[in-house]
Amino acid sequence: MNSQASPTLMSQTSVAYDAPLRIALLGYRSAPHSGGQGIYLKYLSRSLVRRGHFVTVISGPPYPELDADVTLVRLPSLDLYEHGLKSIRPRQLLSRLERIEWFSKLTGGFAEPFTFGERVKQWFVGRESEFDIIHDNQTISDGILALQHRGLPLVTTIHHPITKDYRVALAAEPRWYMRLLIHRWHGFLRMQKRIAPQLRSVVTVSGASATDISDDFNVDRSAISVMHLGVDTELFRPLPEKKREPHRLMTTASADAPLKGLSVLLHAIASLRSDYPDIRLTLVGRPRPGGDTEKLIGSLGLGELVQCYKGISHQEMVEKYADASIAVVPSLYEGFGLPAIEAMACGVPLVSSDGGALAEVVEDAGLVVPAGDSQGLADAIRRLFEDDNLRTDVASRGLSRVEQHFCWNRCAERMEAYYRERIAAC
Repeated sequence: MNSQASPTLMSQTSVAYDAPLRIALLGYRSAPHSGGQGIYLKYLSRSLVRRGHFVTVISGPPYPELDADVTLVRLPSLDLYEHGLKSIRPRQLLSRLERIEWFSKLTGGFAEPFTFGERVKQWFVGRESEFDIIHDNQTISDGILALQHRGLPLVTTIHHPITKDYRVALAAEPRWYMRLLIHRWHGFLRMQKRIAPQLRSVVTVSGASATDISDDFNVDRSAISVMHLGVDTELFRPLPEKKREPHRLMTTASADAPLKGLSVLLHAIASLRSDYPDIRLTLVGRPRPGGDTEKLIGSLGLGELVQCYKGISHQEMVEKYADASIAVVPSLYEGFGLPAIEAMACGVPLVSSDGGALAEVVEDAGLVVPAGDSQGLADAIRRLFEDDNLRTDVASRGLSRVEQHFCWNRCAERMEAYYRERIAAC
């Protein structure tokens, strides 16, 4: 941070325990319809405002969709993963951060966590006294750590360490040159592994993630607090007026990310096809043209059985859940597993792997099978296809579990208490 800036920090006694807090939520990439970061910012900010707090979301592109009473500060970047290397103009390379982004993309890297952190650090110069707490969502960068060094109360959410994605991607890729690109893209992990142990206040979304963060990022377990996520039950809900298709499955996955286990599900469907010729899969996500997933769908002869949807709204997703007889979460690893609780909230019987936190999240509210086991997945799907009573029972248990454990208001209530502890301790 600019050494000439002289922040006027709020004294710890100036924030009464029941006074509204001024909260800055940070997200380097906050797409509203894909990935969990934009969803996390949208619903946490909404729930905190409903509790009477003032929330400002500071985000890089793609920007989140927020309620009107949440302030959005846009910190533009080159956003080269959306626009491509040829989208820039020569004058843009006059900026150090934009040069870093351009060169990193050119060489297969991912610089956004670093560059966003630097922009945030600059943005806060002269604004330090405007907020009571800063809450970073997974950036874990030098610029964000600088705010903590300035004496500003900082909380960091780490959903899970991306080291998990890195190892699964490497294990799934036999070609040496692609493994080199995977290694290059994950270069930001060196920064995150260096920064994370220095963070004083880390929040994560499951006990499984807490263990992984402690192991992979060398964060002291006492610095990590677990707070489960919630689901918007006003939106994700059963639609009893819609008739479910008897053998339609639904999954939501980044289609070419090995971590999501889509290949495991595709092999399971291939093994079930002879017994259930009308089996179909609704895939929220679209395979990369010519990529491994598209090739696998072709080699298994599943082209006519898989319908892909990308960029659909949450309401459209709820309608897709209402069409499905079973929802499947086949992930090899999840730090939490939002698709699991969204499916349960929609009253769809769930089959889930036990990857990462999924067994912790689902418990007995779904049929849980070992991660990576396509035959186990097929057997669980078959059980539900063949047993109407079991489908009804699993769906009912899923709804009950969501109502009892995965409420955004409860998450915001716990987060508020945690903020006040961190403010008092700063």
